[in-house]
Amino acid sequence: MPIKVGFVSLGCPKNLVNTENMLAILAQNGFEIVAEDVEADVIVINTCAFIESAKKEAIDNILDVAWLKENHTLKGIVVTGCLPERYREEILNEMPEVDCILGTGSFGNICEAVKAAYEGKKYSSFEDKNTANIGGERVITTPEYFAYLQIAEGCDNHCTYCVIPSIRGRFRSRPMSDILEEAQNLADLGVKELCLIAQDTTRYGEDLYGVYSLDSLIHELSQIEGIEWIRVMYCYPDRITDGLINEFATNPKLVKYIDMPIQHISTPVLKRMNRRDTEESIRNVVKKLRDAVPGIYIRTTVITGFPGETDADFDKLLSFIKEARFERLGAFVYSREEGTPAYNMPDQVPEKLKRRRHDAIMREQKRIHDSINKNSVGKIIRVINEGYDQVAESYYGRSFADAPEIDGKIYYSSPRRLREGEFVDVLVNEVLDYDLTGRVVK
Repeated sequence: MPIKVGFVSLGCPKNLVNTENMLAILAQNGFEIVAEDVEADVIVINTCAFIESAKKEAIDNILDVAWLKENHTLKGIVVTGCLPERYREEILNEMPEVDCILGTGSFGNICEAVKAAYEGKKYSSFEDKNTANIGGERVITTPEYFAYLQIAEGCDNHCTYCVIPSIRGRFRSRPMSDILEEAQNLADLGVKELCLIAQDTTRYGEDLYGVYSLDSLIHELSQIEGIEWIRVMYCYPDRITDGLINEFATNPKLVKYIDMPIQHISTPVLKRMNRRDTEESIRNVVKKLRDAVPGIYIRTTVITGFPGETDADFDKLLSFIKEARFERLGAFVYSREEGTPAYNMPDQVPEKLKRRRHDAIMREQKRIHDSINKNSVGKIIRVINEGYDQVAESYYGRSFADAPEIDGKIYYSSPRRLREGEFVDVLVNEVLDYDLTGRVVK
């Protein structure tokens, strides 16, 4: 009888791709993948440990699964990814429920870990994260019409608040030929939307080809028949080239949506964050995108309460958000992470003040979002149909303006039955909080 393996995948889409890689390795080696935790002999928890809330989520999931080991038929627990890479000794010493751990460079050893866990043995592996394989076979867990496509791994930016370089290693791009081959395979499987991901997508190609090559990669990807939408996430403002902007302006398959975290607008705060941007450079890239690509949706993220952030710094950030009117925005309360330069910086901002600033940002963004949504009423929007909501008695999907699992949705009626992954034209007739409603007209 094959060992039955269940999976819990936490964190970002990059983590999900690692989970899909491990699923493929296990499936190819005779393990049985099960959807229900109660059916599993071994459960693998692929974790995030970027900020405090992610660590807590990972630990809570480990403890939930440990209950099955104590009270059901589960034989072993394997914890992989960022949490063990960052806290290997703590997990081994303080969480006896965990049998085996794999760091971010050791996903390829998942079979050995699962076998050991099944046999009640301890196993750990922490191979060099800087030379770990990128890509490889995957079991796609997203809907068949959509997939993430990882184009690089690691990060060399060393923002002072961030642990990613120590967890994921140095930045390294995948060869373009490998990416194009995988994209073609995904298209052959019926994937219509590709979402390009990396810790820093805009740096793609610099290490391999000597120049930023994201625009060239997108151009090549758009030649693949069957791929209709290409979406780019995790773009650094200072690396958005004229070539990339031109691709947004002229390539019909590249959706007019860019995920571009700015983190702040105050130059002194950006300097303490070790970001390469200034207020002037951020303003310039936003203007260039708006001027060259009419109708582009810009998603950004900002951090409130970074050490040394004064009332004047915050007021400048809030004022800029009102002015820039980002179509999509997420705000994060600064998380003080041990092992980062910012952890020991002076002038740490009190938690309550960090939260108040966060809430003020989100209140303003809600007003901006409502205004943008209201401007969509009466317009016809192309939507990729994702399914039917039995409770709402309505189909739902996403437009170019909405990234999977992050942004809003459009709910709509249709005079005919729709397939998942089908593109339809929807006439928007109402705003529903962060979402839209309408009806199919084509």
